[in-house]
Amino acid sequence: MSTYLINHLRIPGGVPNEAGLSYLEQVEATVRPYGGKWLAQGDATVVEGAWPGSVVLMEFPDRAAAEAWYGSAEYQAILPMRTNNAISDLILVDGVGPDFTVAGFARQVRDAIKAASH
Repeated sequence: MSTYLINHLRIPGGVPNEAGLSYLEQVEATVRPYGGKWLAQGDATVVEGAWPGSVVLMEFPDRAAAEAWYGSAEYQAILPMRTNNAISDLILVDGVGPDFTVAGFARQVRDAIKAASH
């Protein structure tokens, strides 16, 4: 099951500095061996709440690949170029299976609540 990386990214001044540009030039090579790929990048249209900055959405084959990439020596070597020059909220979230429905999820929660109350 795919795992997605979401980065809520804010770059002070709105334009990457030299270190930020160097990070961008190097990060793709660190992702490739782990099957990661970019799905979206840029400003978001906010329809509820607030989202200052931009968003990066990436896909990895699974959680193990995403975590292996993030912890890799190659990525850790360039990570400070991002963290020292931008504000990021970075999360990993697993995709859902092909049979997933939100109604089915609600049913599971209701069943769990019912079971816990007995």
